[in-house]
Amino acid sequence: MERESTARSEQTPTRAERKPALTEFVIVCLCAEWCGVCREYQDGFTKLACQFPGAGFHWLDIEEHADDLGDIDVDNFPTLLIKRRDLVLFYGTMLPTASHLRRTIEAFLEQSIEESQEYAFSNVERHGWQDDEDLRRLNAARLGDLCPQA
Repeated sequence: MERESTARSEQTPTRAERKPALTEFVIVCLCAEWCGVCREYQDGFTKLACQFPGAGFHWLDIEEHADDLGDIDVDNFPTLLIKRRDLVLFYGTMLPTASHLRRTIEAFLEQSIEESQEYAFSNVERHGWQDDEDLRRLNAARLGDLCPQA
């Protein structure tokens, strides 16, 4: 029995064993109070936050916090930012359905930190997100100061 447990401990961890803690993730919806799509999406976003306790879900009004956002460019709504630790995994518009965001989060939760790192630098656009100081500044602590969790 001891030999079996020793062999198991030397094996590569399963996906379930290496699944990241939800606390590593910050999900931000960059919105505007005047936007009807944002107002309709907010309830689903808030309900989704309850399905992923521990993750930081933030609803950030870009006009109310324009001075705090630097040069972050929001072309359309909803614009979402998904970070794992300091890695920006997603930044852009997304269909305004909570199920689409849920599937995206679930896919990121399947990644090891090494896979998330590889993904974050896997193309020119994602690599650029990592270098964007304004996106990097939007971390859990700063977001906690700017807006409450959803």
